[in-house]
Amino acid sequence: MTIATYGAAAASFAALVHEIPADAWGMPGLGDWDVRSLVGHTSRSLTTVRSYLQTTADTEDVATPQDYYVHVTPSALGIDPADVAERGRQAGRDLGDDPAAAVDALVSEVLDELTTVDGDPLIKVIGGLGIRLHTYLPTRVFELAVHGLDIARALDIPLQLPDAVLAEALDLATRTAIVTGRGDSVLLALTGRSALPPSFSVV
Repeated sequence: MTIATYGAAAASFAALVHEIPADAWGMPGLGDWDVRSLVGHTSRSLTTVRSYLQTTADTEDVATPQDYYVHVTPSALGIDPADVAERGRQAGRDLGDDPAAAVDALVSEVLDELTTVDGDPLIKVIGGLGIRLHTYLPTRVFELAVHGLDIARALDIPLQLPDAVLAEALDLATRTAIVTGRGDSVLLALTGRSALPPSFSVV
């Protein structure tokens, strides 16, 4: 089910990229990123799966998707946020003259590779940490969903995420809020009892 949900998230992202007007790629996207850089950053949820499938870890350092967002963050790993931003810009440049076609190709390639995976391999992600593939994929569903919404909001493009994708992303968001000590705040906000502070984020 995880691979199917990941596939639905990837397909939704690819369809959204096709909706981006030709003159919109240099428009503001998110933070320091323009739309091309934001799409490039989002496409890394395709390219990292492909590259990490070529690795093998010796130990399972990250046991759950929510733990990924505790241990595999720029601050936890000592990564300069400027380097993360530049990787997004480079990924955007790598999409070339036809970003939609490039994203289509990435989606096709990664989904083809996932069909050949045997079991639930222990892969190595950024920071050299070991994680099971089926533990890692929900984090990529989350990224594709959240940044898909970022892109849609930046360009005022309607986006209806698949129900399974939205459910996976919401589940991971709430579980991450719990492990980071903010579960009560999220529950109270979701039930209309209090408002979340400005710029509140679970990741």
